Amino acid sequence: MILNGLRTSPSAVSNRMKSLIIHMSTSTARHANVARLLQNLPDAQVVEAVNGRDPTQVADVRTHSGNLHSPSYPFALTPAEIGVFQSHRKCWQMIVDQGWDYAMIVEDDLAVSRPELDRALQLIHQNLTPDMYLRLPPKMRELPADVVARDGDMALILPKRIGLQCCCQVVGRDAAQRLLDGSTQIDRPVDTWLQMHWVTGQKLHALLPNGLSEIANQIGGSTIQQKTRTSGKLMRELKRAWYRTQVKLRPQRA
Repeated sequence: MILNGLRTSPSAVSNRMKSLIIHMSTSTARHANVARLLQNLPDAQVVEAVNGRDPTQVADVRTHSGNLHSPSYPFALTPAEIGVFQSHRKCWQMIVDQGWDYAMIVEDDLAVSRPELDRALQLIHQNLTPDMYLRLPPKMRELPADVVARDGDMALILPKRIGLQCCCQVVGRDAAQRLLDGSTQIDRPVDTWLQMHWVTGQKLHALLPNGLSEIANQIGGSTIQQKTRTSGKLMRELKRAWYRTQVKLRPQRA
């Protein structure tokens, strides 16, 4: 059993970093991976995920039908997506309440390669400030609008277009407060909302490569994705393509 609050500090290099692992304790297939993350991430602890299917846990969440912001979001929020969004807000609130300059927030389907992560942590500590939000995406898809810092092949960049997924990020205290203030009402998934820097007022940086990978398929599959009926797949893909085109028209700029 993974106990909420269990901590470990794997190296002196990363003592200044706190890590928050979002994990639902009933997801038994992911316990072993969470145990590995507790060993491999700096000063790590487990944060119990919000269950979006439990009405008592999301009773105060104000949701809308994709019409809070422009472009409008063409899909209804699922209970799982609501839970994920609120789990990240829970971590943002912890960063603010604890007064940390920044902390790493990871989801429980992440795998870590320590040598690369140690290099990434060095680059983070040298460059991150409390007003920054830094993504460490498993997939190398972002192209830079600006390069902030380098260590060999590893680069901390401001991407032109922000990628999806929230597997791993380092969130500064001021950024966390800004995101909390902007998400008291929600109308789309958290990673989709974070892409909207023109709405949040928060630039998102990225660090690539970083030694991280996603292993959801090896530990029970995604907890968010849902099956779509064959008859609805084409329309859903058309709507998705339209939405992504609207996002691409709003790149980040150096």
